[in-house]
Amino acid sequence: MTSPKDQARLAFPGGGLSLDRPRVMGILNVTPDSFSDGGRFVAREDALASARNMIAHGADVIDVGAESTRPGAVPVPPEEEWRRLEPVLSEVVAMGMPVSIDTYKASIARDACRAGAVVVNDVWGLQKDPDMADVVAESGAAVIMMHNRTAADAGIDILDDIDRFFERSMTIAERAGIPAERQMLDPGIGFGKTLDQNYLVLNRLEMLAKYGRPLMVGASRKRLIGAVLSVETDDRLYGSLAIHTVAMMKGAAMIRVHNVQPHADAARIVQAIGREGLA
Repeated sequence: MTSPKDQARLAFPGGGLSLDRPRVMGILNVTPDSFSDGGRFVAREDALASARNMIAHGADVIDVGAESTRPGAVPVPPEEEWRRLEPVLSEVVAMGMPVSIDTYKASIARDACRAGAVVVNDVWGLQKDPDMADVVAESGAAVIMMHNRTAADAGIDILDDIDRFFERSMTIAERAGIPAERQMLDPGIGFGKTLDQNYLVLNRLEMLAKYGRPLMVGASRKRLIGAVLSVETDDRLYGSLAIHTVAMMKGAAMIRVHNVQPHADAARIVQAIGREGLA
């Protein structure tokens, strides 16, 4: 397999995204119940202003989602999910930054790609909706395949579970005709894992390079930070920065964040450190 550094690009319509430096994905939730910023950007103008702000502060991709995936969230019917997305998606696309659609539903991914999204961020790694892989393949979009579980289990080997999950996701992608250069993997920090398992995965992150796919890590404001620092959601920026900086140092090609500017600065520092001896 080729390494993520050798691959150096995530392909999608419009030319793709070079991965020669750590990239920052800004989170735009148009949901009333997301764990961190639910309800803040439901209004169309507020959502668009947030997207413009993230772009100005250094976001490389805008990830738009209309269904909360937080633990205990109520599932949203596709019709309601698209009702939330439609007023903002095409206008965010028109801003000229690559747009990702955060959904596990094939119908939403299809409509979003038709509206201009070029990345599908699937928190179930193509394993929830049997039509998702075909939709991604036909659209030409890139796909981010995240590891997930319906519930955490302290008794399992989480690294082995991730291995088996990723092998299945990559097999599904290959069978659908999604080439390796359009695939990214996400270990799913905060999804179906205990606190110890989350930190174990982060500590062993470099082991996931064996798949020859670039990695994305998203731990922004999550409970594993609050559990260590004893702070509420809005006070988890520093913890988020710490985790994402470590992840980039361990090889993450992209980080998914709420606070774009400080993370874009951190990514630039990681990039500068990585230049040592390469001049």
